[in-house]
Amino acid sequence: MPASRRRWLGLAAAGAALAPWSRRAAALTYPTRPVRIIVGAVPGSAPDVVARLMADWLSKRLGQAFFVDNRNGASGNLASEMVAGAAPDGYTLLLVSASAAINATLYHNLKFNILRDFTSIAGVVAFPMVITVSKAFPAKSLPELIAAAKQTPGKINIGTPPIGSPQHVAGELLKMLTGINVVFVAYRGGPPAITDALSGQVQGVIGTVLLTIEQIRAGGLRPLAVTGTARSELLPDVPTVADTVPGFEATQWVGLMAPKNTPRDIVEALNREIEAGLADPSMKAKIVALGGTELPGSAAAFGSYVDAEVAKWAKVIAFADIKAD
Repeated sequence: MPASRRRWLGLAAAGAALAPWSRRAAALTYPTRPVRIIVGAVPGSAPDVVARLMADWLSKRLGQAFFVDNRNGASGNLASEMVAGAAPDGYTLLLVSASAAINATLYHNLKFNILRDFTSIAGVVAFPMVITVSKAFPAKSLPELIAAAKQTPGKINIGTPPIGSPQHVAGELLKMLTGINVVFVAYRGGPPAITDALSGQVQGVIGTVLLTIEQIRAGGLRPLAVTGTARSELLPDVPTVADTVPGFEATQWVGLMAPKNTPRDIVEALNREIEAGLADPSMKAKIVALGGTELPGSAAAFGSYVDAEVAKWAKVIAFADIKAD
């Protein structure tokens, strides 16, 4: 073999051996520059607030600025598409939410796949929702609402944010599991739905605990059940839907993902620091004040959680024949 070819093969072998080491070395020094967290929600929304809490925490823990970049639009799909196409180097992250798991089935022409094109990093927070009725509506409990819906099918109207929102599909899950027939009226957001419930235009609202709690405390809305697996610390006397409907669970969760093939050491470093944040008493207090609960676990556990969410909401969307606006 010519000397030149032997030299080329030797250099190629050395380069191949060096590449994994180089990626690992880069991961071990991560981050060396600012990191963007892309959020597909407007400033001030619950996902945005969580992103800013985690950005502040990670900035302090890792010694580089983590900053939030709001890219609202297309039900969060714009943000997901942007991160799916970013370099897998840990410097562009996605604050992913329950909407992404719903959108995976709701939209048929997405330019990304939430299960294939991302690396899971960590769950962060789960926001339970609450099923409420107006003070004028006679039902005092979820079993009474279900009974009323069965007695008067199609006559009870419940307001939710837009079609395909976590609140809307949570209501459709309730219909699927109980066989009731209520009408979900889609609004541009939660506040106008609450306004119409207070005025009697609709009989109730499904919203996050944080959004509805002011009117619950004022007596305008009566909480019947929260949608998470445990009671909300902000509404400790309100039972869960699962207490009446076994197997029911629906939350507006948020977590962190990165583009596919992001180095494992970077993923583990971010997961480790997020887990530390979720265990921090001051961070826990802030999450509770937002009406949420921590969503801890390994990167792999969060990936499995997202997989299960996609599968669950696919069944609900098919059952309810939900079409994207």
